[in-house]
Amino acid sequence: DIRLVESGGTSTQAGNSQTLTCTISNHPYNRYVLGWFRQPPGKEREGVAAINNSGRTIYADSVKGRFTISRIGNTLTLQMNDLKAEDTAMYYCAADTETYMTTIEARGILHWAVNQFEYWGRGTLVTVCA
Repeated sequence: DIRLVESGGTSTQAGNSQTLTCTISNHPYNRYVLGWFRQPPGKEREGVAAINNSGRTIYADSVKGRFTISRIGNTLTLQMNDLKAEDTAMYYCAADTETYMTTIEARGILHWAVNQFEYWGRGTLVTVCA
């Protein structure tokens, strides 16, 4: 099975930057979608960003212009700039081999995509103090 392990989450102050990394193993597929999701304290899990095998990306409105998702080899990265208190959450990386990016764009990364990704990491905590 596809295995994903997140790392890089830490505690920081608003305005700072932070980089999350996801190491992906046992992923021989050439067509896929990789994503970052987060679950704020007391709230439901939501989509943050996704990238497919062609490099096409999608971002939640709340992180556009601040976060950047990218992949190099088996490493998925989420570069987070200008962090805000509301970014505090457990961040998860995930992968799916059946969902089309066009469908995510149509249905939404924020809520719909959460229930479509099959493989998930255990999460890494990001805490932002205002």
